[in-house]
Amino acid sequence: MSSTTPLEIKQEFFKSKMGVSGISILAALVLISIIAMIAIPLNTFQEWNNPTSWISYPKVAVPVWINLFTTEKIPAHIILENPSIQTNTKGEISLTSHQFGINFQYDSFPNDFIYEFSSKYSGTPLLQMSVIRPDDIELELISTSLPFASKTNTHNERIFSTDELIKKNLLLQSGIFTFDIDELSVEDIVFSQINANKSLKGEYIFLIDLYGINSDNQINESKLILGGKAFGIMGTDELRRDLAIGLLWGTPLALFIGLVVAIASVVIGLLYGVYAGFRGKKTDEVMMRFNDVIYALPALPFLIILSVTISNSIFLMVGFLMIFSWVGIAKVARSMSLQIKTKGYVEAADMMGQKNSKIIFKHILPQLLPYAFASIAISVPAAITTEAGLSFLGLGDPTFPTWGHILHDASTFGAAARGLWWWIVPPGLMIAVTGLAFVFIGNALDVIVNPKLKR
Repeated sequence: MSSTTPLEIKQEFFKSKMGVSGISILAALVLISIIAMIAIPLNTFQEWNNPTSWISYPKVAVPVWINLFTTEKIPAHIILENPSIQTNTKGEISLTSHQFGINFQYDSFPNDFIYEFSSKYSGTPLLQMSVIRPDDIELELISTSLPFASKTNTHNERIFSTDELIKKNLLLQSGIFTFDIDELSVEDIVFSQINANKSLKGEYIFLIDLYGINSDNQINESKLILGGKAFGIMGTDELRRDLAIGLLWGTPLALFIGLVVAIASVVIGLLYGVYAGFRGKKTDEVMMRFNDVIYALPALPFLIILSVTISNSIFLMVGFLMIFSWVGIAKVARSMSLQIKTKGYVEAADMMGQKNSKIIFKHILPQLLPYAFASIAISVPAAITTEAGLSFLGLGDPTFPTWGHILHDASTFGAAARGLWWWIVPPGLMIAVTGLAFVFIGNALDVIVNPKLKR
C-alpha cells in the first residue's frame, strides 16, 4: 500500500503523458457537454423521438462538409425562417409579401421544396407563389384561395413541390425552355437551365403574396425549406433527426451514467470492504459470502432481464449497474483493510477506545483514497459501454438520445448495409474516445499509487 500524499499524486500525475492526455480529452468532453446544455433547447432533446418535430429536416442526409472533398457539390438542405416582409394597401386591397433569397451553387438538383406558413385572415384571401431565377425569368408556381372564414381565423398549411397544381402551372410555361420538361419534377424544372437539363446556379428569390380585402390579413409564420442531400455537421438519420444533436446530448448523458455509477459503486465497495476487513471473524465471513453471491451473478443477462421485466428507464439502469459494479472493489478494499488494521497507529487508536466508525473514517479510508480515485476512473468506461450495449440491443431508455440508442437505430434501419457511415462511425468513436480518456486517467493514477507498477 502506497503512502503517497495528494500533492505528490498531483505532481506525478501531471508528469505522466498518459494522464495529461486523459485529462485533456475529458476537458473537451465536459466542454461539449456544457455547449450541448446551453446551445440546444431542452425541448429539442425531449422531442428526440417525436417524428413531427423533425419533419422539416431531410432523410438520411450526409454531413455538409462532404462537399469539401467532392468535385460535384451535393445540394445542402436549407431552412429559411426569416423572410423579407413587405405590406401594401391600395384601396380595399391589401397585400402582404414575403421574399426568400437562396444562393444555389450546386451541381445537382434539390430533392424538393416546401413552403410552410400560418396566416391570420377573414374572408377568402388569395395566395400566390412564384420564383425569380438567376436568369431573371419569373415562374408562377401556384395561385390558390385560402379556405373561407366568416371571422378572423388562423390557418396553417404546407405547400409541397409535389403538388400537381404547381406542375400544371409550370407546364403551361414550358415555352420558356428549349427542351421537353414533361417528365421532369417540379424542382428540376425550377432549377434547370432553359436550354439544358442542368442546374442553374445563382440567386433565386421565392415570392409569396397574400391578397385580401381586409387590412388585417397577414402571414404570421413563414418558412421555406429547400430539400437537399446534405445537412448539418453530422448528417441525419432515417427519421430525419439531426445526428449532431444526438451526439452532443449523448456526451453529458454518457458522463452522467459513467461517473454516477463509478462513484457510487466505488464508495459502496470501499465502505463495505473496509468494514468487513476491519471487523473480521464472523462479520467478515458473512459479508464476503454475500459479496461472492453477487459477484457470481452474470451481470449482463440480469440487466437484460431487469430491463425487460421491470423498466428500461435510464435511472433504473444506473441503479442496476451500481448493484453489479461494487463487488470487485469491495474485495480489494477488504484485503487492504486487513493490512492497514495491523498498523501500530490503528491498534493504538483501538486501545484508546476510539469508536470503530472513527477508526475506519480517520485512519483506514484516507489510506485508500488514491486507490479509490484510480478505481473511479477505470470504472467509468465499463458503465458507459454497458449502457451502450443494452441500448444497442434495444433495451435502453428510448426517450434519451444516448450513443448506444443511436447505434441501435442505425442497426434497425440497416445503416451499415446502405453505406450510411455518418450514422455509425461518430457515436462509435465517441464511446471509444470517452472510454479511452478514463482509461488513460485510471492507468496514470494506478502507476502512481501502486509501488510495484512504479518499479
